[in-house]
Amino acid sequence: MNKLFLTLLAAACIAPAAFADDEKPKEKADSAKFEFTDVKTIKTTSVKDQNKTGTCWCFAGTAFYENEIWKASGDSLDISEMFTVRQCYLDKAKRYARMQGSTNFAQGGSVLDVPYVWDNYGAVPEEVYAGLNYGEKKHDHQEMAGVLRSFMNSISNSRKLSSAWLTAFEGILDAYFGKVPEKFDYKGKTYTPKSYAKSLGLSTDDYIAVTSWTHHPFYSPFILEIPDNWVWGEYQNVTIDELKAIADNAIENGYSFVWAADVSEPGWKWKEGFAVMPKEKTEADLEGTELARWVKLTDKEREKEKYSFNYPIEEIEVTQEQRQKWFDSMETTDDHGMVIMGIAKDQDGKLYYKVKNSWDSNQIYDGYIYVSEPYFRAKTISIYVNKKAIPKDIAKKFK
Repeated sequence: MNKLFLTLLAAACIAPAAFADDEKPKEKADSAKFEFTDVKTIKTTSVKDQNKTGTCWCFAGTAFYENEIWKASGDSLDISEMFTVRQCYLDKAKRYARMQGSTNFAQGGSVLDVPYVWDNYGAVPEEVYAGLNYGEKKHDHQEMAGVLRSFMNSISNSRKLSSAWLTAFEGILDAYFGKVPEKFDYKGKTYTPKSYAKSLGLSTDDYIAVTSWTHHPFYSPFILEIPDNWVWGEYQNVTIDELKAIADNAIENGYSFVWAADVSEPGWKWKEGFAVMPKEKTEADLEGTELARWVKLTDKEREKEKYSFNYPIEEIEVTQEQRQKWFDSMETTDDHGMVIMGIAKDQDGKLYYKVKNSWDSNQIYDGYIYVSEPYFRAKTISIYVNKKAIPKDIAKKFK
């Protein structure tokens, strides 16, 4: 995978402004702006801010586990994301060294990274391990990521590894994140990271990653070929109709879930709070003065106008074949992780998924965005969900 592509993937998590339309969209005459009404929402912990990091996967996965714990026990927790991030960096480095630099080493991760860390290392509360050991109030990994990458590039180019390289690597992690506590006191009890995770009553065996692609057989698990799946985790494969059925069944039965998706589409309007897949406008759709103006526009102007709206519009129909084509051509990439925690309708009665993001709450819907069904069908990479949320008729097909 070339460096430019990996940089673009990381930017999707780090720089939400890069995908926002800075210009005020044109308003359709005699039409209201988007008006969303929540139909059903799942109780969720507060919106967090990953700030200048490529760690959306961890914020999404941690927020999802917090929701699950809250649902099961009634405890609203704030669990450290940076403990998980640090442990992933450590194991990524080990694998990168063993693979002699021929595997991914970056800030990004997959929906399976959080359960990987919980199983192998445990978890800690946010107040015990904030991971801000470098003089900043908000997370900013740009300097650290560069240092770690340079260090690992040097290691991968070595003919022989010294016995000190891993200790040196951990020293960098300790400098930026802080040392991982072997034991800590929390609410009157003493824990290790593993004992704390166990105390939360959550078993990673109760969850499953699900995706939908035709280059592997349906209903069988496979290792999803995305750069950030560095743990080589398996995903259960279903049709896109079934993936949507799982999503709908989850929300209907009170389960949120992690959503990995492509947010680089022009129809992803973070500032305006919605994401859609507009149907392409052609000359056949126009008449009169509107047609006369349209034919004089450049291709660039037409593309810009296609996405200049802030009201409900007609969207494309997304088929299994079309979404696969976009994935194979890299028009759909794995570049952001969030939590879907509700279903809503616009003023025309169209359904949307309500999505909790990790780009702070200083946005029109306080850190949430409404994603249309066509966008979900087109740009979903995978979901991570409680197995109880899988409809029985779909689950029985799994091999």
